[in-house]
Amino acid sequence: MTDAGHVLVLAGRFDPTCDLVVEELNRRAVPVFRADLAEFPLRLTLAASLSKGRWNGTLANGRRTLDLASVRSVYYRRPTRPKFPEGMSPEACKTAETEARWGFGGLLSALPCRWLPPPGKAADAEYKPLQLRVAAEAGLSVPRTLITNDPEAAREFADLIGGPLVYKPFFHVRGTVGGQAVAVYANVVEPDDLPHPDIATTAHLFQEWVPKAHEVRLTVVGRRIFAAEIHTDSDAGRIDWRSDYDSHTYRICEPPPDVEAGALRILDSLGLPYGAFDFVVTPEGEWRFLEVNPSGQYGFVQQATGLPITAAICDYLEGTGQ
Repeated sequence: MTDAGHVLVLAGRFDPTCDLVVEELNRRAVPVFRADLAEFPLRLTLAASLSKGRWNGTLANGRRTLDLASVRSVYYRRPTRPKFPEGMSPEACKTAETEARWGFGGLLSALPCRWLPPPGKAADAEYKPLQLRVAAEAGLSVPRTLITNDPEAAREFADLIGGPLVYKPFFHVRGTVGGQAVAVYANVVEPDDLPHPDIATTAHLFQEWVPKAHEVRLTVVGRRIFAAEIHTDSDAGRIDWRSDYDSHTYRICEPPPDVEAGALRILDSLGLPYGAFDFVVTPEGEWRFLEVNPSGQYGFVQQATGLPITAAICDYLEGTGQ
């Protein structure tokens, strides 16, 4: 890794969070090469060869050319999938995408540089069952949780809890219905609603409902920790704050030392340099872990609080941060 090399940014074309990082790197006069995997292979050309144990070559987009040997770090910010020529059969596209993943993606992963985050480890970390186990092992308080496709098991879990449950999707569920953007957020399930036959159709995640004084978005970059309380004044926002950003107010806060230590242990266990953690803080002041996103948004917190998260990310990509 060189001290004055490029930061390779892999992101979708429209990504305001990524824009913050690119703008700050430009302000620091750090050379940046931004690309999206959707540009490959039609608008992004790769040529690399192995010599003396090192990959050498170029990545070019018709406007600029990147010397792969100059890459000091990679900011992997949710790039979109490769696009192939119109007229290719579905079978050919499937094969081409597989080859792009293992060829292009494999070459990038072989570059001797730091990643934020490493895509393989980030993909593994998206598994909520893994997150919850690692969080418990790290000493954090985790809500009682059930994963099932058995409606009767869900009812028995509700009886054990003795109160309402929260249903959460395992992954982001977004799409369009009737031309309108829709998303599935956490929902409260009352014990009287169980058992429900739809539970048998796939895996479902249920957790005990945790009373909330407020929630906290805790963002870790390397070893630096930034935390902000999220207060909402709407019913939907109190169940899942992501469903009603307009209802938010924010306040910078200091996490308890055991929570800070637990968050760092989680990232160490998952092999990640970055994580956007969500916690519930109960009326009694207990911090309960909900989840960690290995490439989570942070711009809305920075904008509201002034926390220097972008600067910390750029420090890490430059190689000057922890």
